[in-house]
Amino acid sequence: MTPEATLARFRDYMVGPTRFMTLLSCFELGVIDSLRERPGMTAAELGDATGAKPEAVEQLLFLLVKEGFIAYDEGSAAYTLAALADVPERDLKRALAYMNMIKVVALRQLFHLTESARTGTLVGLKELYGAEGTLYGAVAEHRDLRESWATLMDTVTANIDPWFFANIDMPSGAQVLDLAGNTGLGAINAHRMKPVPGLRVTVFDLPEKEEECLENFRAHGVEEYCSFIGGDVFDGTPKGFDVVLIKHFLDMFDKASVIEILRSVNGSLEVGGQVNILVPVYPENIEDTDNYNVDFFPAFFIGCTMGQGGPQKLSTYRSWLEECGFTVTRAVTKDPAELPPDVIPVPAVLCATKTD
Repeated sequence: MTPEATLARFRDYMVGPTRFMTLLSCFELGVIDSLRERPGMTAAELGDATGAKPEAVEQLLFLLVKEGFIAYDEGSAAYTLAALADVPERDLKRALAYMNMIKVVALRQLFHLTESARTGTLVGLKELYGAEGTLYGAVAEHRDLRESWATLMDTVTANIDPWFFANIDMPSGAQVLDLAGNTGLGAINAHRMKPVPGLRVTVFDLPEKEEECLENFRAHGVEEYCSFIGGDVFDGTPKGFDVVLIKHFLDMFDKASVIEILRSVNGSLEVGGQVNILVPVYPENIEDTDNYNVDFFPAFFIGCTMGQGGPQKLSTYRSWLEECGFTVTRAVTKDPAELPPDVIPVPAVLCATKTD
């Protein structure tokens, strides 16, 4: 890459945050909905409809016209939906859930990313909310964080669980532990998507998750087959299970903690017990432009959620499992082409058996 090309790439980064917020603001103001309901509105009419200054609406829409999202007619000075008119509402809602989470959870905290990287703590979370610890503790106390983060995570789980369960085996009569299973959606999906005879799933997570988790089990009619154990994986993993599920969890930690978790799981299983892991992964060739995990997750975990962590390459997770006494029996990364084009995480499944 030439110096000129390098600087041009810098320019792309410089305008990234402003482009992001310009697009999102047009949705938040109601400009896009107004044009969907009544095509051919002027900036003045959009201002009246949305309560925004017409001049501000006009300025914001320049970018959307440039991108082809919106069309502008010089003769009538009117706007209509262009590319945005063809996006199904379900897909648009999914993309906006990502954008809302990035705005609420990430943008403000990432102002403090440098200090978070230096200290291994969420400096932004403390500055903005007076909260110590991690995002996952703060969401219990702060409604804006909880609604933005939980809405997206439920969407992610609903979209990726069918692929995850299609790629794992679950023996009849299996006693399954869903490690860090949050509020039970993954356990519910296990019964829906892997309905083997005698299956029982226990969620293991922090005690404060129990009430909501059990309520979810009742609401979905699986309370007879699902249960909850309160605790912290770093204090030990419950025994008596044949299969352990670890989803959306290992990538939250640096290597030392991941090894501690895997060794704890190994100690809770008998020889031949299975662990099935779902994680976002980096491509083996980090220059793979179809994988956006590296664009998003390092800053997100270090600056916004944990003060540490981030995904790894599939080969790295494989080696860590082997180091902790497992034999990997399956390792597959989802083809990015099979994901909706707006979705960031590229996930992988690793299945392993305890050998010692």
